[in-house]
Order: sequence, then C-alpha cells, then structure tokens
Amino acid sequence: MSENAARRLVSMFQAISEAVEAEKDHLSELDGAIGDADHGTTMSLGFLAVKAGLAKLDLDHAQISDVMATAAGAFLNAVGASTGPLYATAFRRAAQAVAGKTDLDLATCAAIIDAMGSGMRERGKGQRGDKTMLDAWLPAADAAAAALADNKGADGFWRDVVASAEAGANATRSMIATKGRAARVRERSLGHVDPGAASSVVILRAMESSLNRAA
Repeated sequence: MSENAARRLVSMFQAISEAVEAEKDHLSELDGAIGDADHGTTMSLGFLAVKAGLAKLDLDHAQISDVMATAAGAFLNAVGASTGPLYATAFRRAAQAVAGKTDLDLATCAAIIDAMGSGMRERGKGQRGDKTMLDAWLPAADAAAAALADNKGADGFWRDVVASAEAGANATRSMIATKGRAARVRERSLGHVDPGAASSVVILRAMESSLNRAA
C-alpha cells in the first residue's frame, strides 16, 4: 500500500535526522580541517526541516514521490549553502524516479539511491575523485544496481550499498579536492576525509537501519 510505503519513508527521514544529529559535531570537525567547520550544523538544520515538513503530510493519502518532493522543498528552504541545492535536487530527482510507485521494495530503494546520486552529479557538475559526497553516493548507487541484478535479499543489498559508500568516503583521504570550499586549500585537503562523503555514509547507514528493519 502506498500509505504504508509513505510512512516507512517518513520514518527513514526521521532516522536520518537522528543519525545526523548524533554525528553533527564530528562532521563539523571534519569540515574544520578543509572547510568552514559548519557541515554538521548545516546537515542537521536541513534534516530537522525535512522532519518538520513531513509531519504536515497527510500520510493516509501521500505517495512515495510526495514524501521525496516535500523533503526537497524543506531542505532547500532551510539550507541556503551549496549543500541545500545539491540535496534538494537529489530528492527531486528521486521523487521523479519513483513517481507512480506504491511499494518501497529494493528496486524502489535502488531507484532512489541512483536518482539522488545522479541529481547531485548534475547539480554540482562533479564526478568521482573530486573529493565530494559523490565519492560515497555514486559507488552506493552502483552497488545497489549490482545487488539488484544479482537478486540479493535486503541484507545483502544494504550491506553492499553501505560498504561501497564507506569505501568511497574513506578513499577521499588520498584525494585533492577540486570542488566546493575544500578546493580552496587544494593539497592541504590531502589526508582528510571529505565531510560531505562522511555525512553521506551517515545517511545511507540510517536508510539501511530503517528500511531493512522495516522490510
């Protein structure tokens, strides 16, 4: 039922908000090394706004796409920095990708992850290796597609998605930033995990915890 799927997705966003809140200080510390030390605060504000926006939805009639579209608008209204448009675009692309879908099955989850990564890539005009959140989202999307093609169950699907995101984020330690604020420090960004990639892992872990448990 679409109502059940919408409620599950709202619960997922609540889990993401809680996870980001718990990691807020750590994410800002990571950002302090190569950016403005506000990434944790920014992400916290964004997802708190999403949670508040979703609380206003009529979940007896909302579709999966309604939840993602509402999340997009709420995040953008709360976060004016570059992260705001990136995540707003990601959520809008996800809303488009799941239009008409009524089940939050693994295929739909894979579509959401892929659309989010694609949306961020289009909006930021970036790619893997730029030392950004894409270094977590794009590997996660590839892993989701591969797990789906291999007919893996929910445990295997989410394990592969999160592991790929973690590996991608960890790989940013050896990269020189070419996008975003970290690009201003160039070589000094070496040796540091990109905060956007780190927060992406936090988000994907929360998605796994919420959606795999609810499946």
